[in-house]
Amino acid sequence: MSSVNKIQGHTARKRFGQNFLVAQNVIKSIIDAIAAKDGETIIEIGPGLGALTEPLLQRIPHLHVVEIDRDLIARLRSRYPPERLTIHQGDALEFDFGSIKRSGQLKIIGNLPYNISSPLLFHLVKFAPIVAEMHFMLQKEVVDRMVASPGTKNFGRLSVMLQYRYHMECLFIVPPESFDPAPKVESAIVRMIPRRSSSSVGVGNTGRPQGRKCPGEGTPSPQALDEARFAEIVLAAFSQRRKMLRNTLRGHLTDTELTALSIDPMARAEDIGVADYVRLSNYLDVRHTAESARKK
Repeated sequence: MSSVNKIQGHTARKRFGQNFLVAQNVIKSIIDAIAAKDGETIIEIGPGLGALTEPLLQRIPHLHVVEIDRDLIARLRSRYPPERLTIHQGDALEFDFGSIKRSGQLKIIGNLPYNISSPLLFHLVKFAPIVAEMHFMLQKEVVDRMVASPGTKNFGRLSVMLQYRYHMECLFIVPPESFDPAPKVESAIVRMIPRRSSSSVGVGNTGRPQGRKCPGEGTPSPQALDEARFAEIVLAAFSQRRKMLRNTLRGHLTDTELTALSIDPMARAEDIGVADYVRLSNYLDVRHTAESARKK
């Protein structure tokens, strides 16, 4: 094993959250899960030293990568010709994934820097309509929150906002010794498949291998009439986790309205599910429309 800070001649930079995957058995498992095929448009976020890049390019003729580290970019350019590897230099938090020329929908993968994982996941939400599926390495604690069920301690704002957009599944756990330098926490691989509206279930080509599903996929997803209002209600509900909804949503809904919507006013934010938040949001949208009409 190499030194703590130097891997293949490259010094891992803490400000970029660099922990390089080196365990070959884990790399193989990730590549098998991605199941890349010729003709797919695949983007890797943070290719690093190429642990996933190399085996992916053994399966497909071309790959896009988004990398911020100039030293790593120079290594990639010296190793792969542009007709095999298109390098997008910059911060993934600001990158426009919709700008990539594609045939069909995108597949996005990556060993995401743990220090920016949550904001990056929220950034990627806006590109969900053009994505077939995503596979990410993340801190296990974050994945636990992403896939958590209502009524559990891990269920929070991140759970609601991502479960509204994606079917998600934790595929397997990755121990710290799989990296160099080794992080202090366990990691996990998560598969994220964008939810489609009820009108699109079973319609069209998703760009995904047949039989590839996450738990619950294929059932119509609840749709918020106003997604900004939906996000506002979720944020308000989880603003004070230990308080009851009758308190956190005061100013939005009365106890009578909550009860009429089959929501216990004494429940806490983590006690109700995604469909419940959609129902609350849609009720507020309809109420607002009715109030506006009466004022005219």
